[in-house]
Amino acid sequence: MADPMKIRAQSTAGVTEVKVLMAHPMETGQRKDAAGKTVPAHYITDVLVTWNGKTVLSATWGPAISQNPYLSFKFKGGSKGEKITVTWTDNKGDKRTDEATIS
Repeated sequence: MADPMKIRAQSTAGVTEVKVLMAHPMETGQRKDAAGKTVPAHYITDVLVTWNGKTVLSATWGPAISQNPYLSFKFKGGSKGEKITVTWTDNKGDKRTDEATIS
């Protein structure tokens, strides 16, 4: 399983800003290793962010996203002490879920 995501969520005046750093190789399937063999594709396909059971962001990604992707967005709502949950799934079926408390 991948390393934990680094998640920061901060609420100001009824708007919550979320910043997420995900540890993932994000291989496109087009790169070759030192022996000339193609490195298999391995990338995040879906990202889901929830707050209080509501989806605040849903994204479908492909192989064009960089290694260790960074995601930043804002949504209306959220209060200090509430939880944000971030889940990603990749093309090999691996899944990672982490949560953070809004400050």
